[in-house]
Amino acid sequence: MHLLWRLSREAIRYKNLYIIAILSTLGLTCVNLAAPRALSAMTGIVERGVTADSFKTIGWLTLFLVVLYLLRILFRFLSNYLAHKAAWYLVGDLRTKTYDKLERLHLGYFHDKQTGDLMSRIINDTRDFELLYAHIIPEMITNVVTFAGVLTVLLTINWKLALITCFPIPLILISGVIFSKKVRPYFRGAQKKMGEFNGKLQDNLSGIHEIQSFGREGYETDRVNDKNFDHVKSMLQALKISAVFHPSVEFVSSLGTILVVAFGGFLAYHEGLSVEVIVSFILYLSLFYAPVSSLANLLESMQQSMAGAERVMAILDTPSEIQDRPGAVDLGQSQSSITFDNVSFSYQEDMPVLKDISFTCKPGMMVALVGPTGVGKTTLTQLISRFYEPTKGRILIDGQDIQSVTVESLRRNISPVLQDTFLFNGTIEENIGYAKPDATQEDIIAAAKAANIHDDIMAMPDGYTTQVGERGLRLSGGQKQRVAIARAILRHSPIIILDEATASVDVETERQIQKAISGIAGKRTILAIAHRLSTIRNADLILVIQDGRIVEAGNHQSLLALDGIYARMDRIQASTR
Repeated sequence: MHLLWRLSREAIRYKNLYIIAILSTLGLTCVNLAAPRALSAMTGIVERGVTADSFKTIGWLTLFLVVLYLLRILFRFLSNYLAHKAAWYLVGDLRTKTYDKLERLHLGYFHDKQTGDLMSRIINDTRDFELLYAHIIPEMITNVVTFAGVLTVLLTINWKLALITCFPIPLILISGVIFSKKVRPYFRGAQKKMGEFNGKLQDNLSGIHEIQSFGREGYETDRVNDKNFDHVKSMLQALKISAVFHPSVEFVSSLGTILVVAFGGFLAYHEGLSVEVIVSFILYLSLFYAPVSSLANLLESMQQSMAGAERVMAILDTPSEIQDRPGAVDLGQSQSSITFDNVSFSYQEDMPVLKDISFTCKPGMMVALVGPTGVGKTTLTQLISRFYEPTKGRILIDGQDIQSVTVESLRRNISPVLQDTFLFNGTIEENIGYAKPDATQEDIIAAAKAANIHDDIMAMPDGYTTQVGERGLRLSGGQKQRVAIARAILRHSPIIILDEATASVDVETERQIQKAISGIAGKRTILAIAHRLSTIRNADLILVIQDGRIVEAGNHQSLLALDGIYARMDRIQASTR
């Protein structure tokens, strides 16, 4: 009930559509209740013998039935279409809301999540809301009203037969409660398995090059098949329970019909019950048991919808660890000075990644972070943008604790260029302009020139309208990096973070990227992570990080003179060139 209440609060914005749909449903129910009454009246007239007057009455009753059936068309259209319209708008809203929530969750949330599973929640699980609001709830309202209306009519026709008719109802309701409790865990498991199946598909389609390169097509087909049939088996477990419940409900309903016919015959023999009453009772009997029988289908569909709703609400209820603090202010245009004041961080308790990091980066400086893989260099840069919060210490920009400013204004002042460059499936122009939606063509070209990618773009057949493909697959690694640098330059952020910007490129491309970086050095504050020390020789400050701590600090010459870790790294790289 709590979950239904939550869902109802989401659907309240479409209350007008639902009110009309519900009123139409009630109108449809009234039509369905009135039609058998008219038919039984006509049967009674025929039984008593047709006269000129009674024939005229039959004519009016016929016209009345025609009007009823026309109204049934109108009410059914309004009921079905408006309920579907409201339900699909609700699905659309929830998909957007769920996606928006995911966008705003901290990066740590995604560490143990599969992209395919999250996509399944947004697309598949939200689709079950349409089933709930366009089918289950309207049909439940119809069934309750129909059941109450038919029961009232039956009691007015013959209360003894009506009580006999109600005999199976408690058995059906009790079995329905038991069914609901048993079947929902299976549907919940099936939804989870579908998410895992989607996750496996997403992983494999993203890694299709590796699968084919290593000849693992058969192996991966078997793994996909396993995930696929894990979902199939989960669904079949739920459907097995349904396969027992549905015919059981039908059997109990049939027992009620048998009892009515048998007892009706008894009353006809002993109390002279008329044919009109028996016909009327039989006509209403199908209406009486129809909503009870459909309870089985509705309960099955509801459990499936509830299982999907739980998975969606689990996302919507997830608290975001990165939020504006009370009283947070807009940072404005930063002067780009950065200070780390005894900053420590750990992803998991008792497993520190960074320990007591302290340094200051003045405006326009280039600070380089070097050290072995996995010592926390990337984590350090992500703390500046508040993708994670320090477990200890403070990070200051222009003397302000970054936790005292709004997240939006903080990130507006920072432009990242990551090692794993991500480009959207679109044109080069769209990808460069992504950082600044109001940028002109001239702005984009100027940024491309500053990033040393303009000549490459102009050499392409479609120039700036060249499609880059998914994740930029149609561009080389160096071209993607320089497009990303152009994107960062275009934004005019005072702070630029370069995370291994030259890690996967050839020597010539490295020179071009280095030239692009040199072009913005001194104009922006740059934090650069590098394994190739040749790219950061001109850095104002080089921090050597090992085991989560700064173990050496200085410029290139002073660190060589120190003859420590940095000097040893430089000698090793020089010997391999």
